Amino acid sequence: MGPSTEVIVRVATLIAMLIGLFGMVIPIFPGPTVIWVTALIYGIVRGFTPVGIGLFSIISVLALAGSLADNVLMGAQARQSGAPWRSIAIGMAAGLVGSFVIPIIGGPLLALLALFLAEYFRRQNRDEAWAATRSMAIGCGWAFVVRFGIGVTMIGLWVIWAFVV
Repeated sequence: MGPSTEVIVRVATLIAMLIGLFGMVIPIFPGPTVIWVTALIYGIVRGFTPVGIGLFSIISVLALAGSLADNVLMGAQARQSGAPWRSIAIGMAAGLVGSFVIPIIGGPLLALLALFLAEYFRRQNRDEAWAATRSMAIGCGWAFVVRFGIGVTMIGLWVIWAFVV
């Protein structure tokens, strides 16, 4: 591969990874998966060296962790406030539907609304339902922070793979 082709491959890979990273602002956007697929394509195009295989393996584990972070952190926060798994599942399902109905903001809004309603009808107490909803919102915020950090780390590992090794 010539020097100009190498530059094009690296720049295109970096742009695709940054799209994956900044796409994480949209709650259902699979940012870690986009970054992982981009790294995989880079490895296929450039060839996997032993160091590349090692770095790609770490990127793969991070992608899996980043993909699970949303559900785990949102659910765990809501669970700490006393919400049962059934209410959390209702909220998550509504969030998934909301993401398609109203892109970008629909997912989080419908997830939180559904959790509030499920908890309100279960507890018959607005303050307790609000506490569970607030906890899930905090979990959503932490999930974004964790996923974004994982995405930055994945891109950093690719930079080491592409430019240092």
